[in-house]
Amino acid sequence: MTSKQIQIYDTTLRDGSQGEGVSFSLNDKLQIAIRLAETGVDLIEGGYPLSNEKDVAFFEQIRKHDLGDSKVCAFGMTRRRSMKAEDDPGMKALVAAQTPVITVVGKTWDYHATEVLRVSLQENVDMIGESVAFLKKSADVVYDAEHFFDGYRANPQYAIETLRAAAAGGATTMALCDTNGGSLPEQIAEITQAAIEGLRDFPNVIFGIHCHNDSELAVANSLAAVDVGASQVQGTINGIGERCGNADLLSVMANLALKKKGYTVLGGRDLQSLTELSRFVYETANLQWRTNQPFVGQSAFAHKGGMHVHAINKASSTYEHINPELVGNERRILVSELSGRSNIAAVATQHSIENDREIQDKILSEVVRLENQGFQYENAAGSFDLLIKRTVGTFTPHFSPIKYRVVAGETSADEKDVYAEAILKIRVGDQDCFAAAEGHGPVNALDSAIRQVLLPFYPALREMHLVDYKVRIFNNGSGTAAGTRVIIESADHNESWNTIGVSDNIIEASFQALIDSVEYKLHKDNITPAT
Repeated sequence: MTSKQIQIYDTTLRDGSQGEGVSFSLNDKLQIAIRLAETGVDLIEGGYPLSNEKDVAFFEQIRKHDLGDSKVCAFGMTRRRSMKAEDDPGMKALVAAQTPVITVVGKTWDYHATEVLRVSLQENVDMIGESVAFLKKSADVVYDAEHFFDGYRANPQYAIETLRAAAAGGATTMALCDTNGGSLPEQIAEITQAAIEGLRDFPNVIFGIHCHNDSELAVANSLAAVDVGASQVQGTINGIGERCGNADLLSVMANLALKKKGYTVLGGRDLQSLTELSRFVYETANLQWRTNQPFVGQSAFAHKGGMHVHAINKASSTYEHINPELVGNERRILVSELSGRSNIAAVATQHSIENDREIQDKILSEVVRLENQGFQYENAAGSFDLLIKRTVGTFTPHFSPIKYRVVAGETSADEKDVYAEAILKIRVGDQDCFAAAEGHGPVNALDSAIRQVLLPFYPALREMHLVDYKVRIFNNGSGTAAGTRVIIESADHNESWNTIGVSDNIIEASFQALIDSVEYKLHKDNITPAT
């Protein structure tokens, strides 16, 4: 059976940027567009060239890059009322962007036309048709039928009339928009079918779907439209966008290519770049990863319950709906007080304890004991590896902290000049070593002092650097004396790892995590302790 190719239309750079807390620089937009093209996305909407200078510069700069088969779209609105299309500044800006595709949005809801635009129903139809006809002279035109589903429910005949005006003007794609995000999948399917039927005499027109996620149904609605004939899906990477966001294209693509029958996306490419693409966009937008995001989230294939892990070890399909590698993700086995021996064995195969039930029980007992104190090893694999070594008896310390002192404060109350100093005493082999260091904060000062002492003995630590630092408060009822959990992410040329520290003193918790981070590095590199 021949698969139907579904166009993927990405609007992360325009609709996605309207999400709360999202702001892209010019370079951000260029880098994301390039990455989308490398992934094989068919259409990349770059922004509205009349709205700001950054979008104008984007369209100028992106022309210098080879995007392969991907096409860039400029986005704008129909001409203004009582103005010719060729005289409208917005129309001129769209043409000046010199993109191969132009997307123009128009009103398909009679209520919106009369109450928001304050135009007659006929003038709104004329605005759509004349705008599309003018733009068609310069590029292929996608018509975004804003509020189409609300408009169709209110006045079906008029909603179809607006689509026909766009088709008569030369638009090649009708993108039906669930702008308010309030439709249900069965409504999307029924109305999309009606729209397709209403334009049967325009055989060259294809239909797209553009859903917002206000009812948590954007992906389901997009798939429903495809099943009744839509050939294009619009959305954003990670579903970012205004209010509750847009359809998450990552989930749309994964469901179409891996779950549904008869559809192809990205020109038939595999989907192994989806997880990396997701995280690239999060990092570029300076947004926190959504760990439980389907398909690509860090927790999408994470298993914590001992019964689940026991089953996963025998048959992964028992608790995984797809092989995580198909979307570039990976299985993660979490260790916590809820774990059983299966979890311990699954994450500790490199320690050769998968058949030693006694050791597994000892490790599990230690995890439970420490979690009662506030430790959590789900996201602290480095510290958990050291815990296993200590329990098994294969841990050899490379140094022994004796004492430390950290001083932080202001040198001048008027100038608000803040400082931090750390004084540290560590035993390395048979030597007691002292160091004092300044830093941008207490943790940075401690890190500097540790390195000052250890680098002469262990030069490999030059490769190691701190990537991230997270603090979480638990036992909140204790107020400022509450317990503090610190997670430190470190990395070298080869990998990254997380370590944990827990105390009612944030400096002590940080010191524990720093010490574990250094010890993990030295152990994984098989560096012999100094004597």
